[in-house]
Order: sequence, then C-alpha cells, then structure tokens
Amino acid sequence: MIKDQTGFICHGTSGEGGTGARVFEEQQIPAARKESCTLAVNLMKKICESANLNRAYKRVKVNKGTPGVDGLTVKQLGTYIREHKEQLINALLNGSYEPQPVKRVMLPKAGGGERQLGIPTVVDRLVQQAIHQILEPIFDAGFSESSYGFRPNRGAHGALKKAKAYVEEGHIWVVDIDLEKFFDRVNHDILMSKLAKRIGDKRLLKIIRRFLRAGIMQDGVILERYEGTPQGGPLSPLLSNILLDELEQELERRGHKFCRYADDQNVYVKSKQAGERVYASMKRFLEKRLRLKVNDEKSAVAQVRERKFLGYRIMNDSKLTVAPKSIQRAKDKIRELTKRNRGRSIERIIAELNEFLRGWLGYYRLAESRSLWEKLDS
Repeated sequence: MIKDQTGFICHGTSGEGGTGARVFEEQQIPAARKESCTLAVNLMKKICESANLNRAYKRVKVNKGTPGVDGLTVKQLGTYIREHKEQLINALLNGSYEPQPVKRVMLPKAGGGERQLGIPTVVDRLVQQAIHQILEPIFDAGFSESSYGFRPNRGAHGALKKAKAYVEEGHIWVVDIDLEKFFDRVNHDILMSKLAKRIGDKRLLKIIRRFLRAGIMQDGVILERYEGTPQGGPLSPLLSNILLDELEQELERRGHKFCRYADDQNVYVKSKQAGERVYASMKRFLEKRLRLKVNDEKSAVAQVRERKFLGYRIMNDSKLTVAPKSIQRAKDKIRELTKRNRGRSIERIIAELNEFLRGWLGYYRLAESRSLWEKLDS
C-alpha cells in the first residue's frame, strides 16, 4: 500500500493506483445492486465502477484548478472521498445526486470583452469527468471527421491542416460563423432531447439536466439558469459537440467542405455568391433548429486571407501564417514578462520567458514564415 499526497491510503503499486489515484474500491458497489442493474441502466453502473471513478479522480487531480463554492480543494478531495464515497456512489446509482451551484468567474477575452467561466466544486468535477469518460466513446464515434475540438487524438493543428487542404483545392472563400456567447446560450431542452436518443438511463439524464440547471453563485447570491452550459466543467465540451453534431450532419449531407473547433465554425467555398448562400442557410438552421444566435458583426463571408482561424491566417495560396493579432499578443506578453519593475531575478525572467516561448512556438510551428521568427527574435 502507498500513501497518497492527500493523506489517505490507496491500494495498488502500478498504473493509476500506483500514482495514488485509486481511491474507489470495487466492493463499494453492493453485489445485490449490481445484479439488479439492467441494460437500460447500464450506463450508470459503468459510471460508478471503481476503475472509471479512479480514472476520473486522477484526471481531476492532474487538472488541478481552483475550489468551487464549497471551498473544497483538489488536495482535499481524496480525504472527502474516503469519508463520503458510499454516499456519493449510492446517490449516483439511485439518481438522487444534486450538483452544487457553480462559481462564476469572468476572464478577459483576447479580442476584447469577457468570457464567463462556471467553476464546479471538485466533487462535481469528479462526477462530470466520470460521466464524460463513459459517454465520450458512445457519442464520439458518430461525430464528423471535420470536427476537431475537445475530441480524443484531435486538436487545432488537425483542423488547420484540413482547412489548408480545402484552400489548396481552390476553396479560397470562407463562411466564418461566430456564435454569440455559445456556451451561455445552449438550449437545455434541445440538448436533452439529443442525449435521450442515445441514453436509456433516466437517472443519468436527470443528473445531467441538474448539472445544466445548477445555479451560478455571484457575490454570494445564487442565480438560476435556464439555458447554457458554462465553460469550466469537464462535461461541457462534450455536450457542445453533441449539440452541434446535427449542424455538421446537415453540412455533410449538402457536400460542404468545413472545419469546426469548439464554436469556431468555418465552411470553405469557391465563390462569394456560394458563401453568401451558405451563410444564410446556416444562420437559419442554427437559430431556428438549435436556438443559437449568430453574431452578424463578427461573422463574415470573405477570402481566407482576410480572416483568422485558431490564431492563424490562411493565405489564398494555402500558406499558413500567424494572424497579426496573435503576433501582437505575443509581443505584448514578452514586454510584460521582461518589465524591469516586476521585481524578479534575471533567472526567473528567463525561465518564464522560455516557458512562454516554448508553448507559443509549439502551437505556431505550422506557420510558414521564416522572417516572422527572425523579427520576433530581434
């Protein structure tokens, strides 16, 4: 046996258990309860299996993050589980689990304005992660090949390479759709109807709806929520993919070339006229079918070189470059890190600068612009 950093005993010496991540034991789910589970409720049984819960616990620990409204930290989560694991599992199995309100945090957006994050408690993050791990393989297998955000073994670079390939084929016009406050405007009833088509476990559906309806704590007051799935919880990205999958099915049915990463949706066409037709039909579909609002001021039909996608700009010859705003933000960050009045040693400044530059260059390594690196270096 090994002692976890949180101070309680974990079993196992290798794999997830060896890292102090195995805190749920198999015998926690009573044998009689297991036998009573039928195929209709099989998903909840899988969610509550010790291996799945331990994997979720490990992921929450790795992700760290700030406490929610109850003040419980990630470091304290292990002790909490040791004392309340039976109640937690029973509440999930009988469908009575009640999430706590999320803590509202406002973060500045790179392009101006603010983004609302909803920080769940660490226990709610654990439950969301456990649900996510079981639902993701069920839904992900049916997602579009042109969807890249929040999916296993996919990422922004894959989306950029796909977009580049479309431009190489002559699709130099882009329908760039911006969804206004997407995560805040998700319609709960539409989303739940899509989940109900694949999930036969009513207890699980009830718990997911409770997560969607969990209030937002702001200045000590709980605000009720009737739409939206705030960014910040492990389950929200998967739910956003499930909601937007219907749009992607429609785009594929019509034979369009497109890429989506989270709520960044681009469709590539060969003329402005075609782009305007696609824009109008997509807007109708999104607003009438999915009840999402298109931001006309930030959306556009334009040549690809005039728009940015995931921090890059694609030129009409398909060359990838770094978008001007991304370069400016990098310069601003470098100036901030190297200010003389920050009160840090030269060694600390170099370490922080190297950390930022490694991450930035790693993300923008697809850019085909040697002069850019030389200018930044100077």
